[in-house]
Amino acid sequence: MDTEKTTEKVLLAGATGYLGHYIAEELVRRNIPAKIIGRRPEKLEYLEGGNREIIRAEVTQFKTLEGLCEGITTVISSIGITRQRDGLTYMDVDYQANLNLLSEAKRAGVRKFIYVSAINGDKYRHLKIFQAKEAFVDALKSSGLDYTVMRPNGFFSDMRDFLDMAKGGRVYLFGDGHYQMNPIHGEDLAKVCVDAITSAEQEIAVGGPDNLSQNELATLALKASNKPIKITHLPDWIRRMTIGLVRTFTSSKTYGPIEFFLTLMANDQLAPNYGKHHLEHFFKKEMERMRHG
Repeated sequence: MDTEKTTEKVLLAGATGYLGHYIAEELVRRNIPAKIIGRRPEKLEYLEGGNREIIRAEVTQFKTLEGLCEGITTVISSIGITRQRDGLTYMDVDYQANLNLLSEAKRAGVRKFIYVSAINGDKYRHLKIFQAKEAFVDALKSSGLDYTVMRPNGFFSDMRDFLDMAKGGRVYLFGDGHYQMNPIHGEDLAKVCVDAITSAEQEIAVGGPDNLSQNELATLALKASNKPIKITHLPDWIRRMTIGLVRTFTSSKTYGPIEFFLTLMANDQLAPNYGKHHLEHFFKKEMERMRHG
């Protein structure tokens, strides 16, 4: 994108999240004019200056969004929660908050809306997390706006679960551990999201540069933790039984992330390879941060 001649102006929602702050930094790097909104704008002050505005707003409260899309050509939203908190549900945030933003974008005549969902979300609508995300995708597709739905194959930050197990000296996997995935670093994904401003693609599936089996993921996590390679493979019926139990006996706040993680671990989750960041280096940096943090 030619940032010197661009007439684009972007509104970014979700900038305090893992991916959102990388998108914000990519907009800064490309000198793209932007409004960056957050409910805690003090966390975003480092982005202020030049052609950027930092604005206090809560996407779950429609009134705080009024007028924010004036002059905006593209909205980028990475709004979503993995773990429900503050009394908010997936439908409150992943669906309704994004719908609030979409409504204001339509009212203001925004050209395009870029939304970050997840890989295979349309195939996993029965999962609590995806139910809300895909309900919003449906609304976006019928909105009349140009759109791009980003479908990343898991973030590096999601892989910390493997590090957490590795710190205890052993990683537990279901089945034989041969299923593969290629998670992507937030910085790499941010570039794809910003590229989508001028892309005609309506859905973009994207993953990191390395296709890794669960056994390889576990091995990388154990090596980063300076632990011997100890991997225990559990029968798959335990995974299925666990999903059934948490659905039956816990609230969606508890079972949503567990159901999501355990379901996606039972199949290959691969997307087109992209990026320069490797999970092995991320694990090493995370362990350094934990040791000195």
